[in-house]
Amino acid sequence: MNKPASNEVGNDVVATAREVWRPALTFKVRRRGLSDKRQREFDEWIQKWSIALEGPVLDWADVFGPDRDPGRGVVLDIGFGHGESTIQMARAQPHLDVIGVEVHDPGVVTVLDAIENDPLPHVRVMHGDLVEFLKRIGPESLAVVRIYFPDPWKKTRQHHRRLVRDDIVAALVDRMQIGGELHLATDIADYATLMQRVCDDEPRLTGGVIERPDERPLTRFEHRGLDEGRPPVDLRYVRTS
Repeated sequence: MNKPASNEVGNDVVATAREVWRPALTFKVRRRGLSDKRQREFDEWIQKWSIALEGPVLDWADVFGPDRDPGRGVVLDIGFGHGESTIQMARAQPHLDVIGVEVHDPGVVTVLDAIENDPLPHVRVMHGDLVEFLKRIGPESLAVVRIYFPDPWKKTRQHHRRLVRDDIVAALVDRMQIGGELHLATDIADYATLMQRVCDDEPRLTGGVIERPDERPLTRFEHRGLDEGRPPVDLRYVRTS
């Protein structure tokens, strides 16, 4: 149940961005509470630095401020977990505006803390489900999409829940600029194979497996995988058409 990526109006092609129908959650619901102090901080900061899940298609000047340089690229950082990569890369790349998407409160409040106190005024958080949020992102409006270590859903019967699949990647590519970059990483070997197959099958993308880039921070999650004998695989693709 996807909407087309473009519509013809007269002799012109008007870009659109398809929506995704999802039969099941692509993330595991993890119940971990916050301390009273952290909950108060969460409640305060989420009002200042978050983007609502539902609403009209976003205008980046409304999100990041009316004085924003319209030439700045926007990064969609999907499923940032504890937030280490999001925070460190935002510090290292202040020329890029960042929207971090995550469902789990502890990681969200960690990134909110960094926005507030680091400070990182070019970062915003969307606390919720990516698939629903995609409706708010306009066509060809993203410079970079990052998906680092998404929930692996290791059991065969769970594979339909994996985030990186044909329809979601197609919807993300609709929202990437020509020349925009899709960067994925996982330490689950069969998921890496699936990621490569899905991206190779998307005709607007060019790329493949790359050496682990220095700019991607080494997080505690990746450390744990390495300790357990699971080296990461990085894939980088560029939208060429």
